[in-house]
Amino acid sequence: MKQGWEIKKLGEVSEYFNGLTYSPRDVSDKGTIVLRSSNIQNDELDFSDLVRVNVNIKEKLFLKESDILMCSRNGSQRLVGKTAPILNLQEPMTFGTFMMIIRSEFSPYLLWFFKTDEFKKQISGGENTMINQVTRYMLDEIKIPLPPLPEQQRIVSKLDKAFSSIAKAKANAEQNLKNAKELFESYLQGVFEKKGDGWEERKLGESDLLEIIDGDRGKNYPTQKDFLEDGFCLFMNTKNVRPDGFEFETTMFISEAKDKAMGKGKLKRNDVVMTTRGTIGNLGVYDDSVEFENIRINSGMLIFRPNSKVITPHYLFETFRSGVFKAHIKKYTTGAAQPQLPIKTLVNFTIPVPKSIEEQQTIVRQLDALRTETQKLEAVYQKKLDDLEELKKSILQKAFAGELKVSEPLIKAD
Repeated sequence: MKQGWEIKKLGEVSEYFNGLTYSPRDVSDKGTIVLRSSNIQNDELDFSDLVRVNVNIKEKLFLKESDILMCSRNGSQRLVGKTAPILNLQEPMTFGTFMMIIRSEFSPYLLWFFKTDEFKKQISGGENTMINQVTRYMLDEIKIPLPPLPEQQRIVSKLDKAFSSIAKAKANAEQNLKNAKELFESYLQGVFEKKGDGWEERKLGESDLLEIIDGDRGKNYPTQKDFLEDGFCLFMNTKNVRPDGFEFETTMFISEAKDKAMGKGKLKRNDVVMTTRGTIGNLGVYDDSVEFENIRINSGMLIFRPNSKVITPHYLFETFRSGVFKAHIKKYTTGAAQPQLPIKTLVNFTIPVPKSIEEQQTIVRQLDALRTETQKLEAVYQKKLDDLEELKKSILQKAFAGELKVSEPLIKAD
């Protein structure tokens, strides 16, 4: 412990209050604002979604300048312990029953401490324990390294400046990441908008273009007892199909006998698969890169089996990825609770198809090359974002260990 610092429990240096309990009938357009977990966004207050109530409110439950609002209970673990400072109050406000206010003369310093991994570890009782609430009794036991007030003010000032610079660097990296992704999307869109000579619009339902096969769901559909950890045939569900290909982290298998008893929904090499229920439009090509020899699709997916003399599977895959096709999907998807894209609608979708197979292959090669380059850029910017998150943790750790130096810049100019 640095000289002059001491360890204090949170209950020794602050007081806290649980939030207001109210019922739906108390909600009113002209009442007092009640802040809830949705009003904490990115460590700041967000007033885009407000609730007001007309009830009697105790004086201690009205917010004061420099209070710290904390989400103390939530169904989502990641939201528990989130905080925001109360600054520049424009009207009286209170806070809801799943929230807590922490009031202290050391609020600016405490606000930064609440962002540390050390605080999260203490309220969870350990690094891997799941929590869904922070109680007054838990806060009473939180241990805080507390320097003299002038040192607190120096640390807060240093952290304010450092995190402001990090936020700017993060915003730049996020924009660059977005630009890299949009570069590929723009090029892909342009390919199908600027059709060349010898191109034609083809309906997906045309039998000489491709065959469409629905997923199996009949009397021989497998039940829970038919699923195996290992078996003859992989039974692929919609979770195995991602926006840009297959992912087999979780797999289920069925026996050879069950496979033979089922219908047509079995993949052949160079089939294209699309999800048409739940998450619509995820895609994969069953080419030689997929290791499994026997795959059968679940319901909620379609198999597109291209006529190799007319259209290549990877060209079909790219057309399905294009903005025009995605717009069709969005327009014609039905069902709010369980979105789906009916096959009777999908067969009427049109796609642009060059008559030349060689031209289709050239387009795919060019898109693959650009995708590789943009993915490299995306990796660079994603690493930058990851590094900034690690830097934030490192700076906070140094701050509350008394290791921040006055003259040392905490982040380098980018």
